Amino acid sequence: MASGDDDDPVIEEIDVYLAKSLADKLYLFQYPVRPSIMSYDDVNHLSAKIKPKQQRVELEMAMNTTSPNYCRSKGEQIAFNVDGTGYDDSNTYASKLMDKQTFSSIQATTNTSRYAAAVFRKGELHITPLTGILQMRPSFSYLDKADNKTREREAANEGGDSSQDEAEEEAKAITVRFARPESEQARQRRIQSYEFLQKKQAEEPWIHLQYHAARDSRSEHERQYLFCQSVDASQNSELVKTPKEYLDMLMPPLTEEKFVKPVGPSNVLSMAQLRTLPLGDQVKTLMKNVKVMPFANLMGLLASGTDSTSVLRCIQQVALLVQGNWVVKSDVLYPKNTCSPLSGVPAEVLCRGRDFVLWRFTQERSVMRKEIASVIKLPPEDVKEFLEHVSTPRVNRGWEFLLPTDVDFIKKHQDIAHRQHMLWLGIQSKLEKVFNFSKEDFMPNNSPQPEPIQVSGEQRLKMAQERAQENQSSLQKDLDARKAGNGGHIQHELMGDTDVEAMDTSSSIPNGSVNGYSSGSPPDHANGTTPSSELQEFVTKTFRKHFVLTLNEFKRLLNLHLASMPAGWNVFPSVSDHMLQDAMLLCHCKQILVPFPSQSTLALDEQKVFGLWETGDDFDQHRRLLYDVFTRNYRIKRNLIQARLTQELGDAPKADIDRLLKECCICHAGMWYLKGTVQS
Repeated sequence: MASGDDDDPVIEEIDVYLAKSLADKLYLFQYPVRPSIMSYDDVNHLSAKIKPKQQRVELEMAMNTTSPNYCRSKGEQIAFNVDGTGYDDSNTYASKLMDKQTFSSIQATTNTSRYAAAVFRKGELHITPLTGILQMRPSFSYLDKADNKTREREAANEGGDSSQDEAEEEAKAITVRFARPESEQARQRRIQSYEFLQKKQAEEPWIHLQYHAARDSRSEHERQYLFCQSVDASQNSELVKTPKEYLDMLMPPLTEEKFVKPVGPSNVLSMAQLRTLPLGDQVKTLMKNVKVMPFANLMGLLASGTDSTSVLRCIQQVALLVQGNWVVKSDVLYPKNTCSPLSGVPAEVLCRGRDFVLWRFTQERSVMRKEIASVIKLPPEDVKEFLEHVSTPRVNRGWEFLLPTDVDFIKKHQDIAHRQHMLWLGIQSKLEKVFNFSKEDFMPNNSPQPEPIQVSGEQRLKMAQERAQENQSSLQKDLDARKAGNGGHIQHELMGDTDVEAMDTSSSIPNGSVNGYSSGSPPDHANGTTPSSELQEFVTKTFRKHFVLTLNEFKRLLNLHLASMPAGWNVFPSVSDHMLQDAMLLCHCKQILVPFPSQSTLALDEQKVFGLWETGDDFDQHRRLLYDVFTRNYRIKRNLIQARLTQELGDAPKADIDRLLKECCICHAGMWYLKGTVQS
């Protein structure tokens, strides 16, 4: 420590004094539109005024109208536009020439506690805290006045003297209306509005000041207040501290915290307070907070020994049955004469929109947000709030109802379930009239889905080759028909199991076609048909561009390809999932059996991953090794991939690894995944 002090000796000590005479009235003016060498010290200041509470200052400075840089004709034109031809005390430019300009201030910072003005004299440093730092910029308020004058002249010209000839209007009865009492929420919005703030600022009166130049005797006298009037240490206790006081300022001593019982929000009740309410209010309060709840959970929250029949009677008054679970009614969440806190939409409109969302969940487990928004036509924030109350988003499945269907409750209370069903039929009829739709527009697809069967890529390739050989004659006939210019539909022989459902590609096609067929003549959804040459060509082209695709992503690309075709253009036959996978295997692709975790949220089609196996170039071996690595884990670190390639192929250049990862993988949180397998 001593050696350090010797290397950096103290050269000089300077006493610092805190001056307080101008502590509450010292401002720093900045002029950002002009350089420091062009100050306004020698310019004639005509007037000055201030609003101390707002820290607003306005200065009027004379302009040199005799300067060669001053355009006199422009100055006269501006004065004419602002004041007109008349002479009045309220004129901005009394000389009919723009001979002055106004500077208005804005606050450079609202916190000036770290800023001070300092003066150094005779080895002493005197500092004075700043009250404000203001930037003075030219004000163009005279342009607003010129616009108002122009509007007044135009109004006078349009009106003319016609008002003198108008007969006196007949007396008319008027209706007196009284404004409703202002709510606290509306009052807060009004206080925070721009108009209110402008009005409050205008209420503070201007205080006119007398300007003194920098070298004026009064200014010299005021500058003396920048020095501390008393050099006694007792008068500057803020800067004179003992070592202990200084340390206490840097590190305040710990004070014993007093634990105060927290006060909950006004809209929250503890369970003890809740159970003091009548049973109906208890049920209503719980449903308003939870939004959706099974009946068993509701009984668990109420006091033990509560009669379930009474609870059922109460719950039907404040909630509706959706998939065996109770969902709070819309008019309970949005009472009459209220509005949305998000968008301001009236409660009546909100209730209709939310009832439509709940009705859709009585029909299906999942709904699409875009479909909901297109029908109810409410702001997106309100639609999202409706869905968040009763559902959760799922990847590629829209919004799924929050709770599983309570089959036990429906079986146990069939009379209530039937009564609720009839109630929903009534709500449905009202919604159909309001939103102009029919139930058939939203009919769910309830056809049973086959159980997924895991088949290796080798087995699929062998099956596809056998099927191709069996149907070679049929393919040859199709090819001959195309060559002969047959523009009709090509009938394909129906082969294999017929219980495999064809892929539905109609939802994404905007040109009036279904899987490439016009809506008037839908294709025969057969399964087991050999993939057409056009489909194989599309598969080859797509995989040579993307290299790795999930079955779900390939379906999306196929939908886009079909949507880009003219309506009624028949290119592909009926396409099933099996046919797509057969086409991939025939086009030198293989399924990569990625070991996804059991808790994976990926859909089944997203877990079927296919990769391009053979292209004929030297890079095929790199891709195969990468696919083999991903059969051991669904996410891999880059160094493991590099180590495997180096082990099998020798030296693996960084450029090759970068190319391989770019073609087949995607990086997320430092780990590498095959394309399409990152969980949302």
